[in-house]
Amino acid sequence: MSAIQESSRRQFLGGATAMLSGLTAARSVMGANDRIRTAIIGYGARGAQITEDAMACPNTQFVAVADIYTEQLTKARAKIPGVKTYMDHRRMLEDKSIDAVLIATPQHLHCQHFTDAIHAGKHVYQEKTMAFTVDHAKRMREVYLPVKGKQTVQIGHQSCSFGQADDAAMFLKDGKLGKITAVNAMMYRNTPHGKPQWSRPTEASMTPENILWNQFLGEAPKVPFDANRYINWRFFWDYSGGNVYENMCHQVAFWYKVLNSQIQKSVTMTGGLYLWKDGREVPDTMNVSMEQPEDMLFSWLSGFGNANLGMVEYVLGDDGTVQKTGDAIRYTPEKLNAPQAQALEGRTPNRAHAHMLNFMDCIRTGKETNCPFELGFRVAIACRMAVESYRQKRTMRWDASAEQIV
Repeated sequence: MSAIQESSRRQFLGGATAMLSGLTAARSVMGANDRIRTAIIGYGARGAQITEDAMACPNTQFVAVADIYTEQLTKARAKIPGVKTYMDHRRMLEDKSIDAVLIATPQHLHCQHFTDAIHAGKHVYQEKTMAFTVDHAKRMREVYLPVKGKQTVQIGHQSCSFGQADDAAMFLKDGKLGKITAVNAMMYRNTPHGKPQWSRPTEASMTPENILWNQFLGEAPKVPFDANRYINWRFFWDYSGGNVYENMCHQVAFWYKVLNSQIQKSVTMTGGLYLWKDGREVPDTMNVSMEQPEDMLFSWLSGFGNANLGMVEYVLGDDGTVQKTGDAIRYTPEKLNAPQAQALEGRTPNRAHAHMLNFMDCIRTGKETNCPFELGFRVAIACRMAVESYRQKRTMRWDASAEQIV
C-alpha cells in the first residue's frame, strides 16, 4: 500500500465515527463563466465512465475521488492528473471548494452517500437506481426538499437527455396516439459461454487490508469479508436490485418522463435463475407487469440468454403507436381511427455527454435537470415493488396515502 493510501486509510479509521457538521448551507446558482469543481464517490467501472463525462464538460475541473478500495484510488491518480484521493467520502465532502459530487456506488449505499453530499451543500449527480428501498427514497427526499432550487440533483437515467425524449414528446403532442393503454418494453442480451452477465473476477489485491469492508456493507447485514460479494455485488439482494435496478429502470424512467406517469397501483414480477447457476441470487429472466393509475399497463420482459429481441419499447394508443428501438424512434398511425395521419420519424440527434452536460448547465442556471429527483423517486418505487413482488411471490400494491408497499 502506498504512503498516500495508508495515510488516507488511517485518516478514515481514526475518524470513522465522526459526523459532518456545519456543512448544511446551500450553494448558490453559479455564473455562466464559473468553473465547476467536481468529485466522485465510487470510482468503479461506471464511476470512471461518468468521471470522463464530467471531465469532457467545458469549464469544469475534476479534483477528488473517494473510494473504499485502494486499487481504485491508484487507478484514479493514474488517470486524473493532480486528483486528491480519499478512502472516507466524508473527509472529501469537507472540502468546501468542491461544487458537485457524482455518486456511483452500489445501490444499497446510495442513500448514505446522497444524504451526506446534500448535507455538505453539494450539487449531486446520483447514479441509478436512485434509491434502494422505499425508506431510503423517503430519507433522500427529506434532505433534498429543503434545498430544492438551491442544490441541483440529476439522476443517472441518461436516456432522459437523449434526442428521442424530444421526439417522443413531439409525437405525443395534440393527442396523436389517442388513448394510451399499454407500454410494452423489452431488454434482452447475451454473453459468450463461460462469461456470465456482470461476472467479474476477484483480484489478489481484494483483501481486508485494501478494502474497507464495513463501509461497503453499510446498512446491509454484517457478514465476513468476501471478495466475491464485493466485486460481484450485483449478484446479491443485500446490495442490488438485479436487472430491474440495472436496466428496467432506464426504460421506465424514459417513458415515465415523457408520459408523466405516476407511481403504479400494483406490480407483479415473475421469473427465475434459468441460465446462470453461478451463485447469484438475482434472476436472469423476468417479466414485470405494472398497473398504472392512468389506466395503462406497463410491461417489461428481459433475459440474459438470448439477444435476438434486443431493446425496444412500444407505446400503444388507439390512434397510433410510438416505437423506440436503439437510436431510432418513430410514430405510426392506426389508420382505422386516424386515416389522415402520417407516419413520423424522430430527427433529434443525441448530444455527446448530454446528461452530464445538462447537469452542469443546470448548476449554472438553476433550472430543473432532465431527470430530476421526483422522477428518480417514482422510478425507484417501481423498481422496489418489482423486486418485492418477485421475492415474496405475490402482487405488490402501493398505498399512496401511507406511501408504503402493501
